[in-house]
Order: sequence, then C-alpha cells, then structure tokens
Amino acid sequence: MFLTDWINSALDYGLAMVKLVQNREVGWMTVDRKTGHYKREQQPILKKLKLLFLFSRPVEWVDRTHLLRLWMHDKTMKAGKEEGSTVSANQIASFVDFFHINMADFTPSDVKAYSTFEDFFVRKHTPASRPIHAASDPASAVCVADSRLVVYPTVSQARALWIKGKNFTISNLIRDADYAQLWDDAAVASFRLSPQDYHRYHSPVSGTVTWFKQIPGEYYQVDPICLQSDIDILTENARCCVTIDSEQFGKVLFVAIGATDVGTVEIHEHIREGNVRIEKGEEIGLFQFGGSSIIVAFEKGRIEFDEDLLSVSRRQVMMAVEVGMSMGMAKGSGQKNS
Repeated sequence: MFLTDWINSALDYGLAMVKLVQNREVGWMTVDRKTGHYKREQQPILKKLKLLFLFSRPVEWVDRTHLLRLWMHDKTMKAGKEEGSTVSANQIASFVDFFHINMADFTPSDVKAYSTFEDFFVRKHTPASRPIHAASDPASAVCVADSRLVVYPTVSQARALWIKGKNFTISNLIRDADYAQLWDDAAVASFRLSPQDYHRYHSPVSGTVTWFKQIPGEYYQVDPICLQSDIDILTENARCCVTIDSEQFGKVLFVAIGATDVGTVEIHEHIREGNVRIEKGEEIGLFQFGGSSIIVAFEKGRIEFDEDLLSVSRRQVMMAVEVGMSMGMAKGSGQKNS
C-alpha cells in the first residue's frame, strides 16, 4: 500500500510539473493579491535556463572579465532598436495571447492601434482600471506599479531574505553616502516588473519632489534568481532616483532601475526639475522595452506595511499587485488599511 501511494504521488507530481512547463509557469512563486491564488510566473523556458546558467556560482566565479556584462549591454541595445521598428508590431498579438494580457484595461485596447512593439510596451491604463486606494488620505501609501512586490521593515531584513548582492546599501544605490544617511536601515519595498507588465510607474505618496539623480550603469536581469546571486544587480544597473518630501512619511526615496532589454529609465521632465507637488498615484515616469525594478525606501519607523505583504515577503514569495493598491500606512496615523 505504501509503495502504491508513493508511486501515485510521484506520478501526480510529475504530471503537475509537465503542466507547469507546458504553460511556461517556471518563474518565481507569486500570490495574486486579488484572488489569494499561488502561481508561478509565466516565463519563456529558454530564458529561465539562461538565467540559471548565467547567475550560477561557477559562472559568477569565472566571469571576472565582465564579458557577460558587455554581451548583455549589446543585446539590450539591439533589442531596443528592433522593438522600435514597425516590423515589431507583428509580435504584439502573440505576446498578448501568451501572457493573457487583458487589453480592456488599456487605451487603446485594440492591439492593431500600436504601430510598434515599443508603443505597445508603454501603453496607458484606462482611467477606471486602476483606482487609487484611499485617494484622499495622505497617510496611506500605494503600490507604484503593476508588478510583483516584496516588503521588508529594514534594509538588513531585505538583504537577509531577498537582495543578496554583497554591496547592496542605500548609499551604493544612490551613490551618495551623506544623503543616504536619511534612510539608514530604511523600510524597503521592492517592485519587479516583467516584460508583460504595464511599464509606467506612479508616486507612492503625496508630497513635493525635492531631489533627482540619474545614474548610468549595466542592464542585468532583475529576476529573483539574479537578485539572490552575489552580483550587485540593483546597485550596478542604470537607474533614476527621486526624493518625495511627504508630511506623513518624511523623505521617501523612489529609485527606478533598468534591466535587460530596458533601453530607457525615464522620469518625466517636470518631475526631474524638482520643487513640484505630486499626488499619490500620479504618473512620474516609464521604462522602455523589457523587465525592470523599482525600490521605494521609507525613513526608519515612518511606515507600517500591510500585513498581507509582510507575511508573504517573510516566506520569500512575491505578491502580484497593481498600481494604486494599498501598500501601508504612515506610523502614528491611527488608521488601518482595508
């Protein structure tokens, strides 16, 4: 009886794995915040195998010449040029079908309305598709992108559980040791965007933009496999940094980080100029081309992240979220999130 049960269990497991591979569900484990369902992210199998190889410890040890970095950068530039051509529009329909993208959430909703894949990549939401949580409450912070999210109350927890690069600190992230002291052991929210996601990003809080900095760099993948390697992905990739001064949350650091196939990390011009008021949920920039990442850091003790986000993050599971969903409350606000 035991042997029979074991064989049945093994067959069930094997068939389940085959189904996951057939559906390309080979990415990181994610829980959908809307449904509570756990699911592996869809990802091309060849891409998954490439990441497992490139960010394996033997390759990290061997690649001391940075040849892989140069290859990835050249690949990024080539992909960007291809996706800006009119021929690239032929990819859109199959891309939407493969990733089950609900085009009713976007404007225009007709895939034939986009003249290039690049135009499709930076598509806009319809006004009603992403409502802003507690829009009139400045003590509530919201998710900045359609993405997969983990949150940690301190940088030290983020490094222990998620971002394993040897030199990840806020100082290295913004390359300004003095200014970074504001976020000494800050609370960190890490958003990862995949190529199929909406690639515009929005402010987590209401406040005044007081600082902007653009930092050139590499274009590494931001898949969890890469983030948990010894390579310092987030402090090496090209990125743009913004500080939002909020009465409720203090100084909030927003860092948009490029990745493989991302040709541009863009902060809108009026935001870059600084000393401008922005509202929670307001669009502040966009990525072009591929996957990418955003780090939002809050001064220590200024935010209480939502418990459902904290719970899955402790288990190294990402939560699929949408722009405008609740992220947390300013500490001492006396209110609770719904």
